[in-house]
Amino acid sequence: MLTEERYAKILSALEKLGSVTVQQLMAELDTSESTIRRDLTALDAGGQLTKVHGGAISKSTAYSTRDDEVVHRKEQNRTSKLAIAQYAAGLIVPGDFVYIDAGTTTECMIDFITEKQVTFVTNAITHAKKLADRGCAVYILGGEFKAVTEAIVGEEAVVTLAKYNFTKGFWGANGVSRQKGFSTPEPKEAMVKRRSMENCRDCYVLADGSKWNQISSVTFAPFERATVITAGLAQALFHDCPNVINVQEETI
Repeated sequence: MLTEERYAKILSALEKLGSVTVQQLMAELDTSESTIRRDLTALDAGGQLTKVHGGAISKSTAYSTRDDEVVHRKEQNRTSKLAIAQYAAGLIVPGDFVYIDAGTTTECMIDFITEKQVTFVTNAITHAKKLADRGCAVYILGGEFKAVTEAIVGEEAVVTLAKYNFTKGFWGANGVSRQKGFSTPEPKEAMVKRRSMENCRDCYVLADGSKWNQISSVTFAPFERATVITAGLAQALFHDCPNVINVQEETI
């Protein structure tokens, strides 16, 4: 196979998958490891991809500056969300004092919670009702109601959070980036995410594959601040990160 043909096939795979490993390309192109690594080095030098440990990722990073309504997000990537939610719920143990952030994946998590000797705090009205219906002790933050995400946001919510010290917390994010951390489009919502995470011992961000390599307007925490629970992760860039749990590979 000619060099230019290999280059075209590598870039085509990246466009489709977002990331590729050396092993994937070896099988796809029926080419040696040394050849693939040379090709990736050349394409990286030419600015056509980003070479990472074990493979390469696409140069393209998506930016988002607005939230989609909850009703539109609930059925997106449903299988991954349920796998992530089930794993996250299993981390809760008796005696925990838990913060649950607004979001569609964090809402799914509630259906899998079995521990009753736990106290919950949330900034989502829907989450509070579901927790109460399951017989859980739950507190809801006060503040401004944001209809699009069904979340309580703003300064009053931040003030309320000041008195809490959580053992565990679970957050959603619009964007997950190794460079830009965890981000969301709206400053008032970012304030609540940031403060609740600052007041938490063990932090978990629940993020399906669509959130990776995405950047939103406001970063609320650096990438290293939380353990990311994901499912079916294909991004080679994050395979060497100790704070990433790829649930699909482990439990599905």
